[in-house]
Amino acid sequence: MNRVPLAERMRPQKLEDVLGQDDIIGDGKILTEILKKGEPVNLIFWGPPGTGKTTLARIMAREFKADFVEISAVTAGKKDVEEVVKRAKTNWNLKIRTVLFVDEIHRFNKAQQDAFLPHVESGLITLIGATTENPSFEVISPLLSRSRVIIVKPLKKSAILEVLHKTIIAQNVKIVKRESKKPPFITEEALDYLAELSGGDARSCLGDLELALSLTDKITKDTIIEAAGKKLPGYDKKGDKHYDTISAFIKSMRGSDVDAALYYLARMVRAGEDPKFIARRMVIFASEDIGLAGNGALSLATACFQAVERVGMPESGLMLAHTATALALSKKSRATTDAWYAALDLADKTMNEPVPIWLRNAPTKLMKDLGFGKGQKWEAGFHLDKNYLPDSIKGTKIFKQ
Repeated sequence: MNRVPLAERMRPQKLEDVLGQDDIIGDGKILTEILKKGEPVNLIFWGPPGTGKTTLARIMAREFKADFVEISAVTAGKKDVEEVVKRAKTNWNLKIRTVLFVDEIHRFNKAQQDAFLPHVESGLITLIGATTENPSFEVISPLLSRSRVIIVKPLKKSAILEVLHKTIIAQNVKIVKRESKKPPFITEEALDYLAELSGGDARSCLGDLELALSLTDKITKDTIIEAAGKKLPGYDKKGDKHYDTISAFIKSMRGSDVDAALYYLARMVRAGEDPKFIARRMVIFASEDIGLAGNGALSLATACFQAVERVGMPESGLMLAHTATALALSKKSRATTDAWYAALDLADKTMNEPVPIWLRNAPTKLMKDLGFGKGQKWEAGFHLDKNYLPDSIKGTKIFKQ
């Protein structure tokens, strides 16, 4: 029995074998170009679990012919850091580069991150960090300023399916359209379901496949459900149910139905919806549907978005519920929304209308003599009893309370 997990056995060994990261790998793309130059660069890989951050770090170190040291911020302490520095100094004398990979770097506190700084600055250590959290908030500024932040995206379903196909071929398992009398096999339906269930996490997906393979050599959709211990929610993040549910959530808040708003919020959270997407929609709602009726709504929604970024799930569910409840209970006003669209429409129709001379900037004496900015004073509450709009639309009312 092979004790090495399937995901580890299938880990890519070369950059060109990494799937689903076309934004950072390929001709002219950042990681490929860094490797071409042959000079190690401090990097922070930012992305969700199972997207290849550790794999990329190992490949980079191998390509640089460096001594690769891997620690996890979850378990490492000060002594571990000191050992790494000692090892790096030995490597330096032997003219060997040292690449230190810190997994979950956001879990190191400020003092622990500070400990790396002088060695990163001196070039003794090339630091590669991996984080699932926004590095703007979780990595100290001095380290951040000396590193390139690389966004590692969740794998698309097509990439997950490609990973699965390679793995299944390596395991000598046949892919069949329907159940066969000749195992080992996996049905196309089971493969598709496994990819949907992954949520863009290749490691989790291969873990579910490995467990399924250990249960039987006849893998169907039901086998995957048993192995994963869960069913796929009836919700597609890019399909109709995604849009239907977010629409129901917004309309429930608009209709001041707190119970419905919380219910649809819970459905989205359970389905694995991006919490930042939900928070972003609430920021928009705060201005679009509440506006002047509750000026604190926008501040609350913006704070919610920031909290979701910094705290992460599952705790962020509390911030989302708190904000959704407050927005649903708030008085509503579309006065600024309607005025804004009216202003846009009017601007489109009158873009070439001249600004009144007395409202224009007057940086020169000649322009002042011609009446530019005439009568203007830099005083709080200053107002001239004149028409502020272009003459052709004088007296037009855009904002209506």
